[in-house]
Amino acid sequence: MADDLLNDEPVVVDPVALTVLGHRLAGVAEQMGAVLERSACSPNIKERRDLSCAIFDDQGRLLAQAAHIPVHLGSMESSVQAAASHLRRHPGDMVVLNDPFSGGTHLPDLTVVAPLRLDAEAEADPQAYVANRAHHADVGGRAPGSLPAEARWLDEEGLVLPPTSLMREGEAIEEVWDLIARASQTPEERMGDLQAQVSANAWGAQRLRPIIEDSHWQAVANELLAVTEGAARAIYASVPQGTYRAKEVIHDQRGQPLRLQAAMTSDGTGSLEFDFTGTDDQYPGNLNAPPAVTRAAVNYVCYCLLVAREPQGHPPANHGAFAPLSITIPSGSLLNPDPGERPPAVSAGNVETSQRIVDMLLSALAPALPELIPAQSQGTMNNLLIGTLAPSRPADTAVPASSAPSFAYYETLGGGCGATSHGDGAHGTHCHMTNTLNTPVEALEHAYPLRVEAYRLRPGTGGHGEHRGGDGLERWVRLLAPSATLTLVSGRRTTQPKGIGEGGPGLPGEQWLQRDGQCLPLPAKTTIELQEDDVIVVRTPGGGGWSGE
Repeated sequence: MADDLLNDEPVVVDPVALTVLGHRLAGVAEQMGAVLERSACSPNIKERRDLSCAIFDDQGRLLAQAAHIPVHLGSMESSVQAAASHLRRHPGDMVVLNDPFSGGTHLPDLTVVAPLRLDAEAEADPQAYVANRAHHADVGGRAPGSLPAEARWLDEEGLVLPPTSLMREGEAIEEVWDLIARASQTPEERMGDLQAQVSANAWGAQRLRPIIEDSHWQAVANELLAVTEGAARAIYASVPQGTYRAKEVIHDQRGQPLRLQAAMTSDGTGSLEFDFTGTDDQYPGNLNAPPAVTRAAVNYVCYCLLVAREPQGHPPANHGAFAPLSITIPSGSLLNPDPGERPPAVSAGNVETSQRIVDMLLSALAPALPELIPAQSQGTMNNLLIGTLAPSRPADTAVPASSAPSFAYYETLGGGCGATSHGDGAHGTHCHMTNTLNTPVEALEHAYPLRVEAYRLRPGTGGHGEHRGGDGLERWVRLLAPSATLTLVSGRRTTQPKGIGEGGPGLPGEQWLQRDGQCLPLPAKTTIELQEDDVIVVRTPGGGGWSGE
């Protein structure tokens, strides 16, 4: 391809060569993910793979991504663009951020961005960026795990990092690393996971360099995005013309309903418009979703449509696939909160509200594309956090090499997926906006003072129908430490995932605490103190069933 591209003639790219390039870029992102996963310290990243990696062009537009987590990947483009203006021009520079109002999702998700320049000497703009995002088990805040159920303000959820220089010419900026370490209950683990992110970016830049050198890079990147956009528009044009509406309700930590509303309009030309007017205003709690999360949910649903229409030849997941989408979100709403002088809490907006946006958009599309749209899945990530608070350290002392005993366990639990016109829903699986694994029992018990007493499916919890919804699961975890703090952030406890047509709904989830022979029901969203030998039981929802009308 190099001989065809490295000349002064207009760049004409062979479609096969363009396809190969797309796969090469996606391969780099997958390799970055493997480096991050294998070199991380925490079970949440190493075992659950709560991470995402991607490649971006010189404008910060998504070129390729690994098959990682939709809520990460759909929002990372905004983070890269926010970071670009803070990056210096030297090789080895990297920026870290987690600010949800700078393209982040919630505070535990730290994003590390690195530029790639072919000329190591000149003060030129980067030709591309590599970036990764990983969920750190704790970044401070009112409760271990940094998702306190009662948080009202962002600073109650942990350390807030706007785009901040992390590496300069390959050298760590110690005060920034120390700032992150001090914020966490588990500083050694944070440093190990952050170093793994830096290593993944360094690996990605190394692998991306020969691809850029082997092509008329920017012209080819533009062509890749243009071809993808054309293919995506052709598929979006197949959505029947009209406006399709849906509503959803999500409950806050006190059980009060909050309304989501969306209208999706297809003009028949390949453009899709999404309008969230009618959604409730932002509120003093953590279910607010920043705009990047809302966009990630829209991107995910639309990419599912591309794959469903063309299972074997769908366009790649890059900026071009999402360019035909326009999104309107009322300012100051639950899906576009105003940061103001003190930004509102958003931690559950990333993990819970994002799932309901997907449910709502799929419900809106169902009348237009009944053969493609699945029944509702569990609609929650069932966030389970157990941890302890480390003793406070004076500000002028270094982080000790061996900190006082503390731990931070975080996991999202799978549930039932919705049935489709093609078959039953999957059982006990992470659905839609999360794409992680579970924490294996052996890894969990090795890393934390916890014991898994039971882990199994909940037979019969999926909705009935011609095709049944997937079953939820249940996990019983016993605390072996003298005390700890439990946080639950979950949903679909008072509402059921809906079926399609005559398909029945999935059963809702539930949770309780076993203490001294008693079973104590727990709210869907709560932060409480645990005692030694307490057992927390989480039972996740099933998916909706499908039946043709």
